[in-house]
Amino acid sequence: MSQTAESPAPAGEKTHIVVQTPDVRVVEYVLPPGASLAWHHHTAVTDRFYCLEGAIEVALRDPAETRRLAPGDTFAIPPGVVHRSGNAAPGISRYLLVQGGGRYDFVKA
Repeated sequence: MSQTAESPAPAGEKTHIVVQTPDVRVVEYVLPPGASLAWHHHTAVTDRFYCLEGAIEVALRDPAETRRLAPGDTFAIPPGVVHRSGNAAPGISRYLLVQGGGRYDFVKA
């Protein structure tokens, strides 16, 4: 497993860091159709997804669970849970990812 300070971006993904402090990170993701992030987890931060446009699919590995988020929907994933997110719409999807509770890391699973 490897740790990086930034998540690997799928082809065509655009990100904009809204705010980043030692304890909180807020990023806007813009995903083209079919794009998704790699399976991963975080050691200390909780991921809080907030769908802005399109549809976002958030998948958990164990136990297997999938949530589809429409604009205005939210979903939180605690530290240590392996997950990935992706665009579940035929067009562009946008979401805010609010990460907090500790130092940010991205651990590939």
